[in-house]
Amino acid sequence: QVQLVESGGGLVQPGGSLRLSCAASGFSSGLRMDYYAIGWFRQAPGKEREGVSCISTNDGSTSYVDSVKGRFTISRDNAENTVYLQMNMLQPEDTAVYYCASYITTVHNTCVMTENWYADWGQGTQVTVSL
Repeated sequence: QVQLVESGGGLVQPGGSLRLSCAASGFSSGLRMDYYAIGWFRQAPGKEREGVSCISTNDGSTSYVDSVKGRFTISRDNAENTVYLQMNMLQPEDTAVYYCASYITTVHNTCVMTENWYADWGQGTQVTVSL
């Protein structure tokens, strides 16, 4: 089981930017960060949680939901056990609690944004986009 801690959320005006971080720790013996694909999900009030982006273990593949393409960028630093979500041109509809999650995989060049693939989840960080 991996412990994930998100940070970087906050209040920002429309058009602004935030960078979320997801720090991983507690790897089981013999495992390390580059065994895990990482995804970002979000849940807005009254809505179901949705996948936002994911990144493969070796940074070779990323995926985004259509609504954030061109505005959000996911990246990872395996040496620092951290995954980032750079969010630009934020809009009120981006307001949500953002969660990072992980799944262990031996497939290193792809990732899946299907929620039930993800075994470990962080506690979430609030992002609010408002004037």
